[in-house]
Order: sequence, then structure tokens, then C-alpha cells
Amino acid sequence: MTAVREKATTPEDLARIFVELANAGDAAGMAELYEPDAVLAFPPGSETVGRAAIRAVLEQLIEGRPHFEVEEPMPTVRSGDLAMTSTRPADGTGGRVQVVRRQPDGTWLRVLDRPEAHS
Repeated sequence: MTAVREKATTPEDLARIFVELANAGDAAGMAELYEPDAVLAFPPGSETVGRAAIRAVLEQLIEGRPHFEVEEPMPTVRSGDLAMTSTRPADGTGGRVQVVRRQPDGTWLRVLDRPEAHS
């Protein structure tokens, strides 16, 4: 049976839900926060394309069960069904930035994700 997971009803929901799923060890749920052909700029210096590949990277990321915290959000920039979200990372990497898109059902998914943007 497939778990029923919370869906992002605003662009800002994505970061919080991602952290909750990461802390629960749910890589499949984390990957569901991305569009099927999304691009994740991780590991650093590379791009991971597609939900299945993103899930594999996220499984490795949470393998050691690290603890994540919700970080301070920056103001969201919107243009129609697209939005750019970002946070000030606690680890000093400069910034985290995502481009997200409103889906036909009104929920939001990540299209582009750069978790480590150095300043």
C-alpha cells in the first residue's frame, strides 16, 4: 500500500515537507516533491535528472539518518504557475534555491533544485 503524504499547497510548503520526510527517512516521499523530469544540482558539481535518479541520490543523502532543520525562508518570487523559493542555509553554503511549478491539481512540485549555491 502506498503511503498518503502531504502535498504542497503553496511553494513555501515544499521546504518544510522535504525536511519532515528527510527526518522520517522517506526518500520516496522526498522524490515525489519533484516533477518527473526535474533537475537536482546535487551532488555538488553535477546534475541529477528525473525523479527516479533524484530518489536514488536522496536515498544516499539520508542513509546515515542525518537530522535536518527547516531553514529561514527568503521571499518567494512568483510568475503565474512558476515560483522561485529559497532559504538561508544554517550550514553557511550561501543559499538554497528552487524553481517550482503549480500542478493542474493546484499543488506545487520542484522543477529545478540547487541545494548548495555558494555566495
